[in-house]
Amino acid sequence: MLSKAAPWSPSRSRPAPRAVRRLTDEDTPALAALAAVDPVANVFVAAHLAAHGSAAETGTGAEIVGTFDGDGRLASACWLGANIVPVEVPAEHARAYADVIRHSRRRFASIFGPAEATLAIFAELSGPPARDVRRAQPLLAMEGAPAVPADPLVRVTTLEDFDALAPACVSMFEEEVGYSPVAGGSDNYYRRVRQLIAEGHSFARFGAQGEVVFKAELGSVSPAASQIQGVWVAPAHRGAGLSHGGMAAVVEHAQRTAPIVSLYVNDYNYRARASCRRVGFEQVGTFATVLF
Repeated sequence: MLSKAAPWSPSRSRPAPRAVRRLTDEDTPALAALAAVDPVANVFVAAHLAAHGSAAETGTGAEIVGTFDGDGRLASACWLGANIVPVEVPAEHARAYADVIRHSRRRFASIFGPAEATLAIFAELSGPPARDVRRAQPLLAMEGAPAVPADPLVRVTTLEDFDALAPACVSMFEEEVGYSPVAGGSDNYYRRVRQLIAEGHSFARFGAQGEVVFKAELGSVSPAASQIQGVWVAPAHRGAGLSHGGMAAVVEHAQRTAPIVSLYVNDYNYRARASCRRVGFEQVGTFATVLF
């Protein structure tokens, strides 16, 4: 049975941090312990540690910064890369992170993570204006077998499938985010698609003409949990229930690597939420996303 993450309350508050600094290799065990407080909510950073084994080396040009309490213990952390991702950040730490973010001179595409931390950091930043603020995105997770049969036609993709997958990935992104991920050049986005395929984290069902009719990926994978992203059904096939068996198949694949499977969805996407409930997902928290 999944334990639901307790909502933040004043009784769980922590003092404002004394300082924020970039984490080093020596901070890696402390960051791993911090991420393990909620392995579902913190899977993004936990997956990084599983892949790279260091709080200092991200392999992407990103950096991880943290706050420390009076005894020098890591109290919270934040990933600063193309996206801002808080890790166990209480509201009273948000101002300290916002100060660091403002002075970093980085350009960020989004802030995402637990709603309280995400929205508190955004409020303290006081600009730039956001394109969209999604304040309540149910964070869903499940253990054990899916409640519906897996679609046997959903399989792990290969690089030979790239030409069929690429347009489906772009369409999904455009529907979800509101602009094309390849408008300014396709190299970075397609490199990520190929990376997910190479890692065995891309899944799809193909139609009679070789077209993608359902797809999904595992965006983050740690030893404890994985997070599904990019779920998409081709418009001509929507309403036929393909997402139920498709998601069940992805869950079964994901559980070969980590026992808990998660994803977060927009609160207004009632169809996706209903599909996830049918497969067996339960809400364990609330995320938020700020898109710039």
